[in-house]
Amino acid sequence: MATAPLRPSTRPSSAARDENSSALTPARRRLALFALALGGFGIGCSEFVSMGLLPGIAHTLLPGLMAEAPEQGIARAGLAISAYALGVVVGAPTVAVLAVRMSRTRLIALLAVALLVGTVLSAIMPTFDLTILARFVAGLPHGAYFGVASLIAASLMGPGSQGKGVALALSGLTIANLLGVPLLTAFGQNLGWRISYLLIAAVFAVTVVMLLTVVPHQGRPAERSVVEELSAFRSKQVWAVIGIGAVGFAGAFAVFSYIAEISQQVAGTSAAFVPIVLACAGLGMTLGNMVGGWATDRSQNGTMFIGFPLYIAALVALFLFSGSPVGLMATLFLVNLANAMLGPAVQTWLIKAAGPSQVLGASLNHASFNVANSLGAALGGAVIAAGYGFRAPAVVAIVLASTGFAMVLAALGTKRALARRSARVRPVPPVDVTAPAGTADASAAQDLPTSAEDATTPSEEHRVAVAAGESGRDAADTTMR
Repeated sequence: MATAPLRPSTRPSSAARDENSSALTPARRRLALFALALGGFGIGCSEFVSMGLLPGIAHTLLPGLMAEAPEQGIARAGLAISAYALGVVVGAPTVAVLAVRMSRTRLIALLAVALLVGTVLSAIMPTFDLTILARFVAGLPHGAYFGVASLIAASLMGPGSQGKGVALALSGLTIANLLGVPLLTAFGQNLGWRISYLLIAAVFAVTVVMLLTVVPHQGRPAERSVVEELSAFRSKQVWAVIGIGAVGFAGAFAVFSYIAEISQQVAGTSAAFVPIVLACAGLGMTLGNMVGGWATDRSQNGTMFIGFPLYIAALVALFLFSGSPVGLMATLFLVNLANAMLGPAVQTWLIKAAGPSQVLGASLNHASFNVANSLGAALGGAVIAAGYGFRAPAVVAIVLASTGFAMVLAALGTKRALARRSARVRPVPPVDVTAPAGTADASAAQDLPTSAEDATTPSEEHRVAVAAGESGRDAADTTMR
């Protein structure tokens, strides 16, 4: 699979390129990056505050079931989490494909408007069923927003900052879990969960204004058809990475979806203590995202080889030591640190695997992340409803995370074997790395691996394809075969 550098798949206008590079002042660049992260902050609050407010939502919208069978009521209220996740799964590829010819700056502003509308609807729907529908609508723009924000952030930060660009776009989400979600959970417990959603809507309103005023324009892409954008789905590597995200990250959601009840029923805390537990989780997520962005730019595969074992070990510790408030806070911090550390690596891998379909690739990561959200919430709720108690989701989480790591090892092992086989079949001739830009040798030189790890990434496959006289797309068709 040919590696695509993190840039628009087609060249924007010269005016747009100038505005995105040297013409930007440091202050303007910081404001633009803040605007992108602010939208991520709102999304993080919208997605994760439901978990802390789940008991309140259940008591308000399912009073009869909560009076008769509280555990079943909590499990059913978990549909609010699953519905949002399903909205992300449906919306991420759909929006990315339909908006393939739209300017990224216009697209991200429209997505922020859609997030605003969906969140307001979540706050005002009078029944459980309508609230579930509103949560689905609120999730539709989520994946596409993060996908486009990652690409814009990377272009603003310059070459060689793909991992940091992804981490920057995700920073709003992680800070939301550190500050926004605990505060909004406290507000919701005291003022009602609907107030929390209205406050999140206000964040999206500010985001829309900032995106329209401070993010530099990126020109409309040249003609690219929907069929061409969908060609990313022909790559087996794309599907492999989607599966890794959907299964591996589901472990954290099996626990986090029911963290309010786990905190009270297992660790013995009061409801007022739940925001503190959430803040510990958010701190771990924020630090993990920072470390993950830095580490991914140095070794994408190494980040996963270290991150997944840490993630699994932290889940085991959570199961063993969550019986006390200190144990729960410490282990939940470690789970979220390791989990967030993996995020930039997996998203960067998926963007590369998608080739020229960059917006689709970046969006699909969040689709897989929310398949994980829905899967984790459903499996965690199932073992709770079956009567195994609130410790049981941690066991589900360990199994899911371990399966995800096994999938990583299988996918990278297969990719490495294919690269070695291709190198033996088609020897690579010397390439003149000093050739002038625009010549065949110069183009091939851009794909030369720069490290031992790069020799097993899609860049190697593309280099082999160039040497054999094949197109990058032909090489992509053989990936993961």
